[in-house]
Amino acid sequence: MGKVSAIIYIAVALLILFLISHSPKKHPNHSRHRRLKLRSSFSFSNPTHHEPVAFDPLVADIERRREDRQWEKQYLEHTHPELVNDHAPGHESQPEWEDFMNAEDYLNDEDKFNVTNRLVMLFPKIDADPADGFVTENELTEWHLQQAAKEVLHRSMREMEVHDKNHDGFVSFAEYEPPSWVKNDNNSFGYDMGWWKEEHFNASDVNGDGLLNITEFNDFLHPSDSKSPKLLHWLCKEEVRERDTDRDGKVNFDEFFHGLFDLVRNYDEEDHNSSHLSHDSLESPARSLFSQLDKDGDRLLSEEELLPIIGKIHPSERYYAKQQADYIISQADSDKDGRLSLLEMIENPYVFYSAIFSEDEDDDDYEYHDEFR
Repeated sequence: MGKVSAIIYIAVALLILFLISHSPKKHPNHSRHRRLKLRSSFSFSNPTHHEPVAFDPLVADIERRREDRQWEKQYLEHTHPELVNDHAPGHESQPEWEDFMNAEDYLNDEDKFNVTNRLVMLFPKIDADPADGFVTENELTEWHLQQAAKEVLHRSMREMEVHDKNHDGFVSFAEYEPPSWVKNDNNSFGYDMGWWKEEHFNASDVNGDGLLNITEFNDFLHPSDSKSPKLLHWLCKEEVRERDTDRDGKVNFDEFFHGLFDLVRNYDEEDHNSSHLSHDSLESPARSLFSQLDKDGDRLLSEEELLPIIGKIHPSERYYAKQQADYIISQADSDKDGRLSLLEMIENPYVFYSAIFSEDEDDDDYEYHDEFR
């Protein structure tokens, strides 16, 4: 059955490629030159910021290799500054920049990296559940989720190599050191909440042996993606600690309304505009949600009572993968049937190779921007 599906895909792809190559260039998406740009690096100063994952695994691999080189350089600067200072200023950065440009030149060389051919090759891998000749939002979400999981695990494995001082494949709390962006700024997000303290470490230690294997360490670094009850409960506990301004050990309505409720709204209503909503109009739905969560009716929310919304307060990679999928479909779904055919993907190639789910017009770094829409 798999061979038959593969033959059908190949036949359809060849037909589409033939039609495209022999048809007039009418598509607006091909009307001007576009240059694919790589993201410059993972954000070391703000690792909680979510960048869109690369749609193409080949592009993701190039970005990971570049990120590894930059990460190694930064790590060397913090751990062995004497080695870095031995070189003239800028000596280390030039080869890295040349590699960066060479990678971009490769991606923009149609003979070496043909976007249409890449989409034809990737389409059957995305159209997997079911393999019916169309890519749905769910299939695209799953695809981006797979790519994100690879990136996250890669970074966790890289971090583990640094902290696993005795190279036994585990990290103890004594071996772990908070990242530099935490140590340099005690007021930064995550520090006050105890994200890098022993309680967080112990919550990540599922089997309680005092050591984190790669799965536990990955959850330690990315608790919002964990399914561990211990870690999710710890997240709830930290939220209470963060929001509990009167220090009574629970969250009252005012503490809930001025903080947590906005996060839940942002999750549920991605396109909402808070500037159009008054304080009074938001209070009613906030009280309704508060009452639903307040199971014991004491007008306070405990750690356990926050559990139903902790995934909205700390969105997982699935949330961002769905946002990215929604954006792509909104841009490439020409017939507005809520799904993508191979032809629609080929006609809108730069939607996939420049997809974003958030915009920052002040950011001039090399990223996938909406200039390619």
